[in-house]
Amino acid sequence: MARRKVDHLLIGGGLAAANCARWLREEGAEGSVLLVGREFDPPYNRPPLSKGYLRGEESKEEVLFRPDEWWGEQDIELLTRTSVMKLDAGERVATLSTKDEIEFGTALLATGANVRRLRADGAELDGIHYLRAFGNSEAIRADAEQAERAVLIGGSYIGCEVAASLTASLGVQCSILMMEEVTLERSFGREVGGFFQRVLEEHGVEVHGGDELDRFEGSQGRVERVITKGGRSLDCDCVIVGAGVMPDVMLARSAGLELGDAGGVRCSSGLESSVPGIFAAGDICEYDSPVHGRPMRIEHWDVAFNQGKTAALNLLGRGVEHDVVPYFFSDLADWASMEYVGPGSGELVVRGALDEGEFTAFYLSGERVVAALTVGRSDDLEHARRLITEGPAADRGELADRDTDLASLGSGQPTAET
Repeated sequence: MARRKVDHLLIGGGLAAANCARWLREEGAEGSVLLVGREFDPPYNRPPLSKGYLRGEESKEEVLFRPDEWWGEQDIELLTRTSVMKLDAGERVATLSTKDEIEFGTALLATGANVRRLRADGAELDGIHYLRAFGNSEAIRADAEQAERAVLIGGSYIGCEVAASLTASLGVQCSILMMEEVTLERSFGREVGGFFQRVLEEHGVEVHGGDELDRFEGSQGRVERVITKGGRSLDCDCVIVGAGVMPDVMLARSAGLELGDAGGVRCSSGLESSVPGIFAAGDICEYDSPVHGRPMRIEHWDVAFNQGKTAALNLLGRGVEHDVVPYFFSDLADWASMEYVGPGSGELVVRGALDEGEFTAFYLSGERVVAALTVGRSDDLEHARRLITEGPAADRGELADRDTDLASLGSGQPTAET
């Protein structure tokens, strides 16, 4: 068993740790940096796994966070296919799956999330896929290339994006099975979710809402149909499950870090855990948001990316708050794409027209904008960010009026464009 010392230990092979490593160097960190990730590949962007990479439009090299040679050029040690098995927060020692021990000065925990696996009869059959890593995306495409029909379990991002990708790129007949009544309803409400469902249906995707999985059936060890609790029988050649994820806090819990009410690692507004000098970012981070005024845990790649920068600054002792308004995007092949800033939910105010496929949906809590989603009106997002962070009272009529200059809302200036 070997023991050595590093100045900054980054645990996790995703965007949070990768961007933290980047910003440590860009902000002048001269000490040693070690990034430990359990995946086979160097850090990469996950959104293309259900979009461009799955459709064959982006290569593996294009999806990587940085080219392989970048890590050496930045003097960042990268260990892939390696896990941290134990973290002694008091002694500042991490034990790796290689049996090596690493003494560290500061650390970032960015262990991400694990997919939520279904427990149902037939769940062991071949042809049932979950999507989290490169290998999953490649296996789905390989199966879909030989398939005529696929069933997607879940009506959120993974289900909708994969259904669109397989339909558009391979001509697979896709069916979505979900417990909610309309796609993306839990995130954006029935009216906006219904817009995306109509887009899917117009391109041939079948959507079965208000129902749920009962069991899988098949023969010769391979899935052939999905049986629902509502009595439906959906024939298929493969299944892709998008049932959500669970934050991977096993290491944090065993290290004695405080966990929050949402199941993440409880952190300050600067992403520092209950142990000074140990930070968290990404799917496991439950932090005191200065923007939202309450603890937040947000599962999305852009959140992890931006939290990585904040963590880097604070690993260097800068003492900054993570005040970035979360952003993400999603696309349904080339049929429709959305951008979103938030998160938040509340009363819906629509600017534009859903039936025209060009609109911004503002979500209000009381008189304040807390989130916004746009299709075809990207310029509205910057105004939405300002309204979210500055918190001025928003007039619903002015928000909905396409002739209103959003830049003037909350500024005390006239609101009609001239």
